[in-house]
Amino acid sequence: MDKFVLDQAEGLRRLLARSGARVVAVTGGSVGVGRTTTVVNLASALAEQGKDVLVIDECPGENGVSAQIGGVRGAGNFSAVIRGEMALEEAVGRHALGFAVLAASRGNCEGCTPEQLAILLSGPADIVLIDAQLDRDGSLSALAMQSNDVMIVTRVAGQAITDAYACMKRLHYAQAIPQFRVLVNQVQSVSDATAAFENLAGVAGRYLTVSLENAGCIAADPRMVRAVELSRCVVDAFPSTPAARDYRHVAAELQYWPMRPAMSSRAAGAASATVTAAQHADQPSAQHA
Repeated sequence: MDKFVLDQAEGLRRLLARSGARVVAVTGGSVGVGRTTTVVNLASALAEQGKDVLVIDECPGENGVSAQIGGVRGAGNFSAVIRGEMALEEAVGRHALGFAVLAASRGNCEGCTPEQLAILLSGPADIVLIDAQLDRDGSLSALAMQSNDVMIVTRVAGQAITDAYACMKRLHYAQAIPQFRVLVNQVQSVSDATAAFENLAGVAGRYLTVSLENAGCIAADPRMVRAVELSRCVVDAFPSTPAARDYRHVAAELQYWPMRPAMSSRAAGAASATVTAAQHADQPSAQHA
């Protein structure tokens, strides 16, 4: 891994060491699996459960967080935070459901220093959810690499599972990410979700040496579509539906996931181990010295 990237990641890791926020990057292997819907519904459920939640939208636009739920003017003032003109808590857009939103596209973050990016994650929030945008190589942004967990959203359909595996493969080889959490969306039954997860976990463990953890599943629910049409979260619009109950369950479980180091620090460690192994491989053994 490039030394500059490692130095940047290490700088961010040190800056974030004082923060108690749990940071989760949410992404998916293909379009339409429900990544953004998952982010906004988990944010709503977590806020409902008394947590201070910040949503960072790396995909602003017609399909972004703000467009999907409405009620957040401008999705915060990212530029003012980066320039140091406003504190994060003053600059974010605050949704009526109680969580904060900040639009921070990959393009806008690319020229930021580690110290500037750290400001986005070291505020008062208990939980930061990043609607993570992958680049052309399937890599997370420097900001999303500060997450404690990467959640891959998928569906039971064969192509979605294939795309989820490909997504993990790219992330693993590009950024040395050793484990993922998998959320299976729009399922007909828990048994279907379990079978899909176990199949994916078996293949990932066998061919990538990557470990997967089951983040849960969300029931297929026609009222999800209606909630999106209303620019609402299903957790708020139809709170008694199966999907809303599932999101609340996942949100409750998420709060008790083991707190892992940032992905960037683990990637740096893996890269360092690779370099060390390569150096040892180049040295003659004691038998031939």
